[in-house]
Amino acid sequence: MLLSNEDVSQLESKGYDRESFAVLDSKGYLTLRNVHGCCVFFDAKKLRCRVRGFRPSGCRVYPVIQDEDEGILVDNTCPAGSTVTEKQKVKRGKKVLKLLERIDAEAEKRRLG
Repeated sequence: MLLSNEDVSQLESKGYDRESFAVLDSKGYLTLRNVHGCCVFFDAKKLRCRVRGFRPSGCRVYPVIQDEDEGILVDNTCPAGSTVTEKQKVKRGKKVLKLLERIDAEAEKRRLG
């Protein structure tokens, strides 16, 4: 899951260390760290997100995603995908596009230093 600077700041304000939850890739993008194939914030015992109330923006709009070839769609690997209405898909899709624009701009700034 991609992270915006705002997502990182919010998680840090809750006491989480950036190094414990974020990974910076070679293109300047910050992503959530995975542990054993799951998000670092996934509580496997309780089967839920430990930071749900202040989860990153991408998590809030999921399972609506932007596919480079197909555009805005619902991730068919998500069990909750069938609960997303067309109206929700459109609304969240707009948020996804704005979020990706912001994250792309932030990554570019990191690359350029």
